[in-house]
Amino acid sequence: MRPERYNAKEAELKWRKVWNDRDLFKTNNDDPRPKYYVLEMFPYPSGRIHMGHVRNYTMGDVVARYKRAKGFNVLHPMGWDAFGMPAENAAMQNKVHPKEWTYANIATMRGQLQSMGLSLDWSREIATCDPSYYKHQQRMFLDFVEAGLVDRKTAKVNWDPVDHTVLANEQVIDGRGWRSGALVESRELTQWFLRITDYAQDLHDKLDTLDRWPEKVRLMQRNWIGRSEGLLIRFALRTDTTPRGEDEVEVYTTRPDTLFGAKFVAVAPDHPLAKAVAEKNPDLAAFIETAKRTGTAQEAIDKAEKLGFDTGIRAEHPLDPSWTLPVYVANFVLMEYGTGAIFGCPAHDQRDLDFVNKYGLGNTPVVCPPDVDPASFVITDTAYDGEGRLINSRFLDGMTIAEAKEEVARRLETQTRGNKPVGQRKVNFRLRDWGISRQRYWGCPIPIIHCDDCGVVPVPKSQLPVTLPDDVSFDVPGNPLDRHPTWKHVDCPKCGKGARRETDTMDTFVDSSWYFARFTDPTLADKPTDRETVDAWLPVDQYIGGIEHAILHLLYSRFFTRAMKKAGHAGLDEPFAGLFTQGMVVHETYKDAEGRWVLPSDVRFETEGAARKAFHVTTGAPVSIGSIEKMSKSKKNTVDPDEIIASYGADTARWFMLSDSPPERDVIWTEEGVQGAGRFVQRVWRLVGELADRSASADGAAAQGPIGTAVRKAAHKALAAVEDDVERLRFNRCVAHLYELANSLLDLVNQGKAADEPGLAQAFREAGRIFIQMLAPMMPHLAEECWESLRQPGLAADTAWPVVDRSLLVEDSITLPVQVNGKKRADVTVPRDADQKAIEAAVLSLEAVQKAMEGKPPRKIIVVPQRIVNVVA
Repeated sequence: MRPERYNAKEAELKWRKVWNDRDLFKTNNDDPRPKYYVLEMFPYPSGRIHMGHVRNYTMGDVVARYKRAKGFNVLHPMGWDAFGMPAENAAMQNKVHPKEWTYANIATMRGQLQSMGLSLDWSREIATCDPSYYKHQQRMFLDFVEAGLVDRKTAKVNWDPVDHTVLANEQVIDGRGWRSGALVESRELTQWFLRITDYAQDLHDKLDTLDRWPEKVRLMQRNWIGRSEGLLIRFALRTDTTPRGEDEVEVYTTRPDTLFGAKFVAVAPDHPLAKAVAEKNPDLAAFIETAKRTGTAQEAIDKAEKLGFDTGIRAEHPLDPSWTLPVYVANFVLMEYGTGAIFGCPAHDQRDLDFVNKYGLGNTPVVCPPDVDPASFVITDTAYDGEGRLINSRFLDGMTIAEAKEEVARRLETQTRGNKPVGQRKVNFRLRDWGISRQRYWGCPIPIIHCDDCGVVPVPKSQLPVTLPDDVSFDVPGNPLDRHPTWKHVDCPKCGKGARRETDTMDTFVDSSWYFARFTDPTLADKPTDRETVDAWLPVDQYIGGIEHAILHLLYSRFFTRAMKKAGHAGLDEPFAGLFTQGMVVHETYKDAEGRWVLPSDVRFETEGAARKAFHVTTGAPVSIGSIEKMSKSKKNTVDPDEIIASYGADTARWFMLSDSPPERDVIWTEEGVQGAGRFVQRVWRLVGELADRSASADGAAAQGPIGTAVRKAAHKALAAVEDDVERLRFNRCVAHLYELANSLLDLVNQGKAADEPGLAQAFREAGRIFIQMLAPMMPHLAEECWESLRQPGLAADTAWPVVDRSLLVEDSITLPVQVNGKKRADVTVPRDADQKAIEAAVLSLEAVQKAMEGKPPRKIIVVPQRIVNVVA
């Protein structure tokens, strides 16, 4: 007997077992159906999934289940981004090996994800910390070396003096190491680099082809690549002011139009000119050491106070040799950008303005905004960087910025010094080569050996993988591989003499830059990919993940795919055809009287609206309700997915995550919202029970009466709308369509109880099937239980998507706007096939039209079919 209430706990366990027993979601590479590859950014195994994971993977699962029903061979895999510093931190704090900590977390999180009923092909599961994965990463590194895509060079890095490791710019927060809190230093280290700059132009240009990516992500990548067209200018130096007779410094600028507003030249602290002066000037040497503590992160440099040191060197203005400019060493100029030297036009660059205001160098406006009198235009504390015409610029006065840029470029290109032009047009990129060296243990070993006689020697590919030693200690800071007694000592593959392994490991961004390719055939033992297979599956049709990965992960993956192509491991450039970035899951925050954060589960509420108050469930003490913020452990505003699934079921959690707001926006987690989703689950259960009863006598006869026709119209109208919105990833609208259909079917079931229409039972059966099939991608366990209750064959998850009957979408009547003498006065609803006379009669009978015509007869009535009616009085 069918139970009155749906039991989520029993049903979800039951149907997951059925799916698993039948290998329902296992993908066959030889399947002849068209492919569809849907992938969510794989998680770091931190120990527990959070509600952001629930949202991310639910969205991907809806797409995967829908596309499978539409007849595609769907690849929907899962893996773990498993290397990284958190595992080493855990090792130090909890005295547990990183491998043990990582794999224990993977086991926990795998179980949590499986409890969500995700249609994943678990047979393709990978972990980036597994030698069977990173063996192939090492192979590709060596292939990239052979292809000329790898460099080893000295470069400036962010150095954490406590953790003894290089930090990425993103790991430097307010000038301090993200974990240790130590002041970060800028050091020069010999590092391994991947030559991403070789593809800078291509990475920039191909963004235009990614029309299924959010525009904001493409813009972020463009800005990061930072393509600029400018001028390389050779500023002559007065040799009597330079330490070694240096006679020029090269400056790259995108604003040559502002040259007549120049007030200084500035070089980076590690510019050769700065180093030369510092050798004889201890004060400058001390300034340079202080500047190094800012690190290399652009954000940190932008936030830091703009400081400079006057070197005493004088530079000649390129358009007027009699005009000299002071040369400073400045902490906001980076050697890695442009030439490591700039000229400062403070009136039109805020950074330069802050600098000159500190050192009293003044400013001269050279671009005047439109509609402003040049005679009265002054700059004080805010630079002007908008459009305008040139002023105070001699032969450039009156020109637009574009005209002035062209004129300066033309003049300096024809002006020579030492048989070389003073100016040269140049395309520059902000993007720098990707430094992948990290001084830590828990990462992919770089397969290189250092020999005193032979130099840098690749590990023979037959000896891969170079695996990490298990017997390491984290008792002291730094890289355990450096102090391991045996691991780093090895014979040179070339000469056989004693040599040393590379002890740096790869940046974990490398691990995640090709995992999507490995998923296409993760069992391959002898090579990273099978060309035929990887080219058949890639690009990923729909990639889903957070906006926080919009720059580095996606950019590195785009480069890595190109590098794999050059090395023969793939045949395409772009890895992700479609990208969707979902919003975060946010929640109210709560604090007790002492200002301590309080968990949502420890809070109860009284009253609603503005009078709503919160109290601690145990002590009864008042709790203050704070702002709505991203869920975080530090603020204790998290909700445990396990608790939600245990209380309400996975489908309820899935449904709420899809229903609350557009998927690209943040979703506010509320207990009321989850309870509402839970109530809808029971409502669906009751509705399907009614539909099962009403359709029991169905004999296949077509619906002929008004109720049966209304049932079919409601179902097919919802089907067309859901289909359209799933394709556009508008999941909240899909949910709204299903709510609306449920309401309509309940009303029609009640109307049909007393009706005796031919084919009505068949209409209810058809509507029930369509309703459940639309529900299946979003609430798959409930859909299976309802499918069985409706006595349908097979599984809902393995049933083809229903086909929309387009004839049922045509409305019997239409509503037309009515204008009188060009001004809208009313709307008229008429039969779709109404003729001209019928429409005119309906329009003239409208009270609003009669009032507007003031009793006068119409001179003319113009009916634009199915568009509008114009009445001329």
